Amino acid sequence: MAKQTREAEFTEYASARSPWLRKVAYLLCGDWHRADDLVQETVTKLYVRWGRMSKVENIDGYVRTVLVNTFLAEQRSPWGRWSARRREDTLPERAVPGPDLDVSVDLRAALSALPPRQRATVVLRYYCDLTVEQTAAAMACSTGNVKSQTSRGLDALRRHLDRETAAAVAGPSERITS
Repeated sequence: MAKQTREAEFTEYASARSPWLRKVAYLLCGDWHRADDLVQETVTKLYVRWGRMSKVENIDGYVRTVLVNTFLAEQRSPWGRWSARRREDTLPERAVPGPDLDVSVDLRAALSALPPRQRATVVLRYYCDLTVEQTAAAMACSTGNVKSQTSRGLDALRRHLDRETAAAVAGPSERITS
């Protein structure tokens, strides 16, 4: 009976938090299919440890840490490096026309151009709204590392978005080179 209750609790938690995890995973990797894979791997790791979750004070924080660590481990593997290069080669220039969607697409493209640790710190700090200390705990690094990675990531995002804005203002006829 206890096992059924534990599995029902896990199913309820995983069902309720999967959309949030998927959004965080997408912001980390920039690909909905890879985000689904990251969420699946994270939920699988959570299921294995679910019996011990009653001792965890903040389950969402724990799951977020598992997700970020899974993403970063994938980036260090040969498969992660290969799929990142392949994704850069196949990204469309513009996904959907429209002022609000263009900004969102530009931001996602700029975010996907960041190195994995910078992307993770920016997502955790500004999308998940974590403090420097919480981000450091989630990434198992120092607060100084979080601050420097966040600063570098934000600088890179600004540079990338400034180039995008300048290219959009220039117009298509001025961008053509002969």
